[in-house]
Amino acid sequence: MASQPPNLLDAGSVSVPYESLKRVTRERKYMIEEAEGIGKGVAAAARDASLAHDASAAHARLDQLLSQLQGLKRKLEGTSLSEREDLARCRARLQHLRDLGAPDKDAQIEWNRRRLDSLLVDHMLRGGYNGAAAALASSSGIQPLVELHIFEGAQSVVDALRAHNCGPALAWCEEQRPRLRKAKSKLEFKLRVQEFVELVRAGQQLEAIAYARRHLAPWASQYLPELQRAAALLAFQAGTQCAPYKQLFDDARWGELVELFRQELYRLNTLPPTSLLSIHLQAGLSALKTPLSLEPGCCREDPLHLPAFRTLAEGLPFAKHVHSKLICAISHTLMNEHNPPAALPNGYVYSQKALHDMAAANGGRVTCPRTGFSCDVSELRRVYIS
Repeated sequence: MASQPPNLLDAGSVSVPYESLKRVTRERKYMIEEAEGIGKGVAAAARDASLAHDASAAHARLDQLLSQLQGLKRKLEGTSLSEREDLARCRARLQHLRDLGAPDKDAQIEWNRRRLDSLLVDHMLRGGYNGAAAALASSSGIQPLVELHIFEGAQSVVDALRAHNCGPALAWCEEQRPRLRKAKSKLEFKLRVQEFVELVRAGQQLEAIAYARRHLAPWASQYLPELQRAAALLAFQAGTQCAPYKQLFDDARWGELVELFRQELYRLNTLPPTSLLSIHLQAGLSALKTPLSLEPGCCREDPLHLPAFRTLAEGLPFAKHVHSKLICAISHTLMNEHNPPAALPNGYVYSQKALHDMAAANGGRVTCPRTGFSCDVSELRRVYIS
């Protein structure tokens, strides 16, 4: 297999298990320090003269230390499992990168299928189709190359938010609090505000005030204007038409929370914010996009004649072509000095060779494939490109 620089889009997949491995290793370091602290506690208890004469107190102290050690052991076992899984993913993905490049001729179809399956699994996971993604990953044997483990727990959070329940999302924020705080995430604050809004919507003003004092007040130093606007909601009801507060009652905020959660999930796990399939498609479409691609009469061979591809291509620059090339819509061959373009009376242009071949097969008549216009071959006019 030819040696080529690693594909940057594929190389990014290694960072996911690598960053996870770094994080788990740091957690193990903290656990070892905690174990050292417990060991010092045991040594201190052994030297404590008061415990030497009080068996019940000594037993209670030792039971406490033993309970701490057992809890720490369970955490370390979980950490060891995570390390092994991350190492296996790193190894599999590094091997995948070694295999990148021009595949052998006989293996080209399988190589492309494996790569495409990885892109499809990533795209389906982001869309919430976890079952289909897992089935495709299993049938293709690419489980170590995709992020099934990240999206498994995340989907339950997304489903809960769509059902107007912040509980699982807040539990996730509790688990990830140090990392979210370091990233200066607003997710937890937004979730707390939404729970406050739901209490006000339900007419539970007293409960809403108590909730704000407990869960919103600690955020005052960071998000005071938003906190003040939320607090003013107590003076309004759910049907208010006052613009700033009507927006707070809008159910569309739940969709915004889903998107914000996904953004934080991708950011914490070093995943790109957009699916790799979309990135690949947009890269290809940007090389094909021309002003003619957006015209109503766009050639059907141009992928951009499809509405879905046009949506993907929105905002992308037009392809840069230093030297334009004309391709015949009939024969799909290049039109140049050896095969010059010719115009029909209706203004459509095709290659001379394709039109003459058509005329030879149809008694000297040519028919425009786009409009159905028919004329004699003698009516064709040569087109000169300046």
